[in-house]
Amino acid sequence: MFTSIALRAALKSSAGVLRESGALCSAVSVKTCSSAFLSGPRVSCVAGSFAAQPPVRHYARAAKKKKTVPESQLSDLPPTMLKMDYAAVPLAQTTDDIVKRLLSLELGCHSDKLQLKQEQMIAKVQRDENDRNSVEVKVAILTTRIRNFQEHLQKHRKDKANKRRMLMAIDKRKKLLKHLRLVRYDAFEKVCEQLGITYTFPPEYYRRATRRWLAKKAFCIKVFKEVQKQKAEQRLKMRKNSAAAETKATKTNAAESQ
Repeated sequence: MFTSIALRAALKSSAGVLRESGALCSAVSVKTCSSAFLSGPRVSCVAGSFAAQPPVRHYARAAKKKKTVPESQLSDLPPTMLKMDYAAVPLAQTTDDIVKRLLSLELGCHSDKLQLKQEQMIAKVQRDENDRNSVEVKVAILTTRIRNFQEHLQKHRKDKANKRRMLMAIDKRKKLLKHLRLVRYDAFEKVCEQLGITYTFPPEYYRRATRRWLAKKAFCIKVFKEVQKQKAEQRLKMRKNSAAAETKATKTNAAESQ
């Protein structure tokens, strides 16, 4: 008797556990089906089974274009080259590799490289070894500074102070080149060729292009064209009148001769 009562209780408890597990599985399947319906294509849902979510498609993004950085004017300087202060010291050539590396451009700062580049540019255009104050040397120094400012402004576009210094250096170099072209044209050509400068002629005058000035200029061009058209018509009439007068004169002459 007692065994039958215990068996009934065990069966009732197992039936309750099965009901709860079936309800839980159905709830999980409903949730997975609803999430799959919202996120992607429909997935077949079966009560008491787990439906796997469909894989999410990640579309490829456009590849970022790499910015093309122009080649620096200091790129041709070898790193094993000694600094300018130690290039003329004979002891620096015979030291060990560690000390020579410390004195070379490999561990040098930007100003050391720029100073060496400036000396190379000066050596291309100077008149003699002791020439440090001629127009050609000044143009070489300004060219080195201008190119250094250009490289700096390509990385730091909002540096207004260095942009102003660059524009001032460009104006100063224009004046020197203009003077050199008038005084010594052969030296002017040599400087432009050795330093890679393209000289462009400045305009006759500078004027700020405002709306009023542009409208006035367009109106003046229109008036000029109309005047030229009227003058061409007058010239054509005068030619016709002169041709008619000539034909009339020839006819009268022929009548008088008869």
